[in-house]
Amino acid sequence: MDLNPIFGYFFAIIVGITLGLVGSGGSILSVPILVYIMGIEPILATAYSLFIVGTTALFGGIQKAKQKLVDFRKVVLFGIPTILSVFITRKIIVPRIPEIVFSTSVFTLHKSVFIMIVFAIVMIFASIRMIKPLHLENNKNQAKLNYSKIFIQGLFIGLVAGFVGAGGGFLIIPALLFLAKTPMKMAVGTSLFIVASQSLIGFLGDLRPEQSLDWNLLLTFTICSIIGVFIGSFLSKKIEGEKLKTGFGWFVLFMGIYIILKELLFK
Repeated sequence: MDLNPIFGYFFAIIVGITLGLVGSGGSILSVPILVYIMGIEPILATAYSLFIVGTTALFGGIQKAKQKLVDFRKVVLFGIPTILSVFITRKIIVPRIPEIVFSTSVFTLHKSVFIMIVFAIVMIFASIRMIKPLHLENNKNQAKLNYSKIFIQGLFIGLVAGFVGAGGGFLIIPALLFLAKTPMKMAVGTSLFIVASQSLIGFLGDLRPEQSLDWNLLLTFTICSIIGVFIGSFLSKKIEGEKLKTGFGWFVLFMGIYIILKELLFK
């Protein structure tokens, strides 16, 4: 009996729990799970991740909205540039990356390995931001939003999210905290709606007639993840957010280092 799918679906619940707890991190876990446990090809795994994380985040976002923990104005402010950027990235940029990105007489860098390495680097940078404590200033000038910075940040988040198949919550949360002056609990709920919109639009940008998707695996993984997001939302009322963020940051750091070592040295 192949235990890999069982382990994979168990970890899918963990994906949902992280989204429910901190409004990010789902894709950071889902891509490695799909690639290394479920045996999905890396480029296809990034497309699967967009659907899984997007659908799960939508359910989590609706739950947060019922608790009045979503700022829909900021969902629109970040959502428009991120959706635009992630759709273009998935529809135009990713398909145009050559199968062999770089080659010498001793080393060849394939597209699938390149995407996993970029993903791992993003994980490491995201982990550092999560490990560092948040220092939010409280002053009267915070009510004024910098719309140009928010738009540029949204484009960048969409580019990164679309390229590596991530929801981008690990970038959206800091942007909401520092650029949009959003309280942490409100940032989590707002992030879930932004992640949902850009991930699902990015997935639509991936759909092509010649592409075959394993909908049985995809929907089962997503259902497990949705169960996790409800668990995470419940646990978020019991666990201090800063401690959770730091612990998850260390986990993501080790995962990023592991992916780089595995792809470059132990392939």
